[in-house]
Amino acid sequence: MAKKEVDDRFKKFGTVSFTSITKTNDFIDYLENGKVMGTRCKDCGLAFFPPRSDCYQCLPGDMEWFEVSGTGKLITYSKLEYAPIGFQDDVPYCIALLDYGDYKVFGRIDRDLAEEEIKVGMAMKTAANTLPNGQLNYVFQKI
Repeated sequence: MAKKEVDDRFKKFGTVSFTSITKTNDFIDYLENGKVMGTRCKDCGLAFFPPRSDCYQCLPGDMEWFEVSGTGKLITYSKLEYAPIGFQDDVPYCIALLDYGDYKVFGRIDRDLAEEEIKVGMAMKTAANTLPNGQLNYVFQKI
């Protein structure tokens, strides 16, 4: 019997990967191709980000991928001066929440955006990003 290959693509995500195995490993392939993706239940229409493999309402639900695109509205943000183990070399950085209407996305604001430019209510987009060490993530950028 052949040994089953482990799908550990998710270990490429973020500054520190807390898991390497997930049912939504295709998320990494999309990031590598410059796309940030969520999932949507084909049965009830609920959208999820981060992506989920199952709909909590329809269990399991028939899920499909959708691209996080267009304009999100900055709901709130916070500048982090201290960070947990594994992230201490990243500070300071800003985390934020963008509202896309049907769903919200939590993440980091791009370091290229000066803190004085960040305003609650501003239009932003979510973009795939490659970190200096080759790991993948996504960031919020000013439009």
